[in-house]
Amino acid sequence: MFVLDRHGNPLQPTAPARARKLLDQGRAVVARHTPFVIRLKDRTVSESQVDGVEMGIDPGSKHTGIAVFSAKDGNRRGLYAVELTHRGGAIRDKLTARAAYRRGRRTRNLRYRAPRFSNRTRPKGWLAPSLRHRVDTTMSWTARLARWAPVRAVHVERVAFDTHAMSHGGPLEGAEYQHGTLQGTEAREYLLAKWGRACAYCGATGVPLNIDHIHPRSRGGSDRISNLTIACVPCNEKKSNQLVDGFLKKSPSLLARILAQAKAPLCDAAVVNATRWALWRALDAAFPMVQTASGGRTKWNRQRAGLTKTHTLDALCVGHLDTVRGTPARILAVTATGRGTYTRTSPDKYGFPRLRRPRQKQFFGYQTGDLACAVVPTGKKTGTHTGRVAVRATGSFNIKTAHGLIQGIGHTYFRIIQRADGYAYAARPEGPTTQLKQGVSTKEVR
Repeated sequence: MFVLDRHGNPLQPTAPARARKLLDQGRAVVARHTPFVIRLKDRTVSESQVDGVEMGIDPGSKHTGIAVFSAKDGNRRGLYAVELTHRGGAIRDKLTARAAYRRGRRTRNLRYRAPRFSNRTRPKGWLAPSLRHRVDTTMSWTARLARWAPVRAVHVERVAFDTHAMSHGGPLEGAEYQHGTLQGTEAREYLLAKWGRACAYCGATGVPLNIDHIHPRSRGGSDRISNLTIACVPCNEKKSNQLVDGFLKKSPSLLARILAQAKAPLCDAAVVNATRWALWRALDAAFPMVQTASGGRTKWNRQRAGLTKTHTLDALCVGHLDTVRGTPARILAVTATGRGTYTRTSPDKYGFPRLRRPRQKQFFGYQTGDLACAVVPTGKKTGTHTGRVAVRATGSFNIKTAHGLIQGIGHTYFRIIQRADGYAYAARPEGPTTQLKQGVSTKEVR
């Protein structure tokens, strides 16, 4: 749990049991519901011991993992974890639909439109709105966590794969990691992501996968990444040094798919590569110490600690570390939902007005998305209901709880808990762990 002093400055995070004890004793009050933050009434930063925490970030195209942990002598203990789900795909679809509406209105010649010229320029470092959203939401949550916890350093993945080393097709002189413990990790992680962590020939998952040359090296094939795929052990042994055309001569559709996918780029990797520098520059300007690492290093750390692959556990393993002594039992899943829409008119499929919405978003002190509690004393809906509200101008609201949707509750029964901030929250258990190594017990990591 996050803790603030009496002036709102961050203190060292505490355990949930300790937070409940402080609230029961009247020494603290609730400052925020989700994520849960308390504020002490009888202590300041100068009167407390604040060791500081560090933050790990695992950026992705659809999800970003953020972990807050304590670090000492190379040992990390996870304190809090957030899995942030972006809405870049929805933004892209909305912009595409808007462009289609505009093109349609121009070509139908329904009204006069003055000609425009292609004289628009984009500033240096411009990112598409769907990509800029990923940077902005990640920075928004790192800034929030820094307000609630004393963050001293940030570790972020700046590259997922060393594309220069992989495209070279051979060893790079002077690159130490090519001959060290990370040799082959970058290419393997790239191939696992590209081929969906399944055998390219039979589709088997959850089994050991080998790197296979589509065009065998013994027949002149290269080590370039476009000539590599992943295969399970039986398929790899069965194919041996056969040409892929002969190996899959009875499955022409599978052969065509493999050849096409071998040369296809990773869309998600392209998204991450397009935003990684913008994210790093933003973090470097916001925090005193920012350290970068690669996705291959993160995977090596995670496997050495015996942790399963999740976004939040990857964030905990970013950068240089010796061991992981503990992980949070539950994580906060945050989904970017937006703050509604600015348009007050909904168009039909031709772009003409179809529905006119109210000119205001707030009714009776509430707006759609607020976290509220409804206490209904009598009637069919008797009980206490907590969740997100959907407002109506009539004053009869709907509320979506963990047990389902309840409709038609009067606004007088509601009490606000937390204002809508453009995100939906859900708590869920962290992923299971495999058997741990190097002194990290299963009891400690849970």
